[in-house]
Amino acid sequence: MIYRRRIFTIFVFFLAVIMVFRAKSQTYFTSMEFGIAMGGSQYFGDLNDNYGFQTISAAGGIYARKHMNTYISLKLVANYTQVSYDDKYNTSLYQHLRNLNFTSQVYECALQAEFNFFSFVTGDPYHRFTPFLTGGIGAFYYDPYTTYNGVQTYLRPLGTEGQYAGYSNRKYGNVSPCFPIGAGAKFWVKGGVNLTLEIADRLTTTDYLDDVSTTYVGAGKFPSGSAARGLQDRSLEIKSQKSPIGTLGKQRGNTSSYDQYIVALLSISWHFTTYHCPEFMRSYENIKTTR
Repeated sequence: MIYRRRIFTIFVFFLAVIMVFRAKSQTYFTSMEFGIAMGGSQYFGDLNDNYGFQTISAAGGIYARKHMNTYISLKLVANYTQVSYDDKYNTSLYQHLRNLNFTSQVYECALQAEFNFFSFVTGDPYHRFTPFLTGGIGAFYYDPYTTYNGVQTYLRPLGTEGQYAGYSNRKYGNVSPCFPIGAGAKFWVKGGVNLTLEIADRLTTTDYLDDVSTTYVGAGKFPSGSAARGLQDRSLEIKSQKSPIGTLGKQRGNTSSYDQYIVALLSISWHFTTYHCPEFMRSYENIKTTR
């Protein structure tokens, strides 16, 4: 009986200590949060120079966001999407006769900075919403392809603008830098959960996201019957077209600007809880206590 009383006394003692500790401790959220995002993307470039939205594709990704203070955050993102376009959507007669199209998977990794308009604090009902601006730098992998004679055909190895027929200055790789620039809004929902809407244009340093950039080099530069010869000028695939338009030196693309794609993402993110005030929160807490 005495043994049971001692056990009970020790249990009550430790329970009281825990309750006192919790009563004196304040719950905070860590400066790091992790999220998943879903949305859509649209390509703009040589095949879509009028900024049409006929080929919106699904987009998604994951990210980790580090809060430097209540106004500035850094975010590391990894996204996936698909970009595409087809000359059949263009109203210009020449572009319609050009009859080119492409599709490419895009794998992107970027580091972005976010600049809040208002002080944003997860868990604070008085600072639960803010619009923000974002900018950053990253890189993406791409590999444009099309369907030719019923077969999915990758375009880069073919050199449709003469890359392997004496025009080596037109060669391009599979990776290009990108520069996300955009805006969005954040909203604290409950606990450590935030919602974010972001729309950011990806400026790139490549004009070959769509495999189109400069001028035709003429069918004579390609072996007879090859896929490269058929894909460098697809105008004859239009039944009403009697002669090819891809003569030597004729404009095929537009070299005045690089290709780009815009991504709109809605994301949900989570903080972990902590009983230690994060570094970025200390100045904010000091301001609150002095009011």
